[in-house]
Amino acid sequence: MTSVVAKLPTGFGRLWTAQTVSSLGDGVTHAALPLLALTLTRDPMALAVVTAAGTLPWLLFGVLGGALVDRWDRRRTMWVTDAARAALLAIPVAAVALDALSIPLLAAVAFLLGLGGLFFDTAATAYLPDLLGRDPALLERANSRLRGTQTAASGFAGPPAGSALLALGRALPLLADAVSFAVSALLVRSLPAVPRPVPEARESLLRQARAGASYVFRDQLLLGLALRPAVGNVAFVAVETVLALFAHERLGIDTFGFGLLLTAEATGGLLGAAFASFLGRRLGTGTALTCTAAVEGLAVLGLAAAPNPYVAGLALAVCGAGIGATMVLAPSLRQTIVPAHLMGRVASTSRMLAMCAAPFGAFVGGWLATAYDVRTPLYTAAGLLLAMTAVTSTMTSNRRVEAALRAAAQAAEPERPASEDRVEGKVEGKVEGKVEGKAEEKAV
Repeated sequence: MTSVVAKLPTGFGRLWTAQTVSSLGDGVTHAALPLLALTLTRDPMALAVVTAAGTLPWLLFGVLGGALVDRWDRRRTMWVTDAARAALLAIPVAAVALDALSIPLLAAVAFLLGLGGLFFDTAATAYLPDLLGRDPALLERANSRLRGTQTAASGFAGPPAGSALLALGRALPLLADAVSFAVSALLVRSLPAVPRPVPEARESLLRQARAGASYVFRDQLLLGLALRPAVGNVAFVAVETVLALFAHERLGIDTFGFGLLLTAEATGGLLGAAFASFLGRRLGTGTALTCTAAVEGLAVLGLAAAPNPYVAGLALAVCGAGIGATMVLAPSLRQTIVPAHLMGRVASTSRMLAMCAAPFGAFVGGWLATAYDVRTPLYTAAGLLLAMTAVTSTMTSNRRVEAALRAAAQAAEPERPASEDRVEGKVEGKVEGKVEGKAEEKAV
């Protein structure tokens, strides 16, 4: 199913800029927060608490957060959340100035920033299809740009900037992130308003959250789209858990070389995001998703068997390309086929499944490396990804995708009253009768 090529609206440019600026700030804080914690303690468990605190909101409030977003105005949710995160960062900045910074404070800040991210990301995911009129082609183009700049800002530019700012002063990375949130809030505040979804019958928040989750699990296509990142996170986090050790012991890579290895993966992610729409058009979205899943599994298999750093870097780049393309195609499809009033809950349910899978992947990776050797988690992850490809290939097939797109297009068409159809039929009948009569006269 194709759509007419159209230009992205001006409002998307402001949303794109806002998310790019915010992603840059996130990258700064992502690097600076653990380093700040490291200036306070060398206890690995304390450091782990700060890291884990940022993901905890998704595990505790993922589906409930989606239900709230479906009740609230999504544009307002985004800018208020970013304004609140900007204000929040004033607390650790003041603590640094007063020499009162502590691990519990950093953990609390990380948790609240993660909670803000839950609301902002869910609201942005739900707002975008309304801004773009739920056009599949526009959504793919928009998500490609968002994904690419997010990778560049949070993966390439942000972490080095965070480390550099921290070297100049402990409060500077936090101030930079606060500014990024404030700028994002102002840009989002200027976005055009979109019609709010038709409210459902008033139900409890828990009932609405459960309805959103069951909507995902009852739909084979949506369930397949949710399983991809959930199973993928188990595999990829298992790999990431031992990647540094694998690079050092098996490939002889030092700290600088390990940074280059991660850069190769991020570069692949940028290329995958850029070519996602092309793959979707040539292969169909369903087949393209199956191919990217297979590519990810084979790339991790190649990484496990890599005889040198160059092959390992190539394998990670290919894997990153598969992930980048998937992260454009899957959200775009979900945003097109899910009803507007359920978008927040469906998006947050899928994200929560992925986030819940990550700690399990870390445990699996560490246990396999300890019980066997450092390559075992990589081979296991490759097998898991390829098995997931086989299972979800029918769930996200082109046939299912086309059927879902047709159903979404039909649901979006406004229903006309029967009286209007009768009047139109009479007018058409009269016009056709006159035209046919004149044609017959000319023929005679």
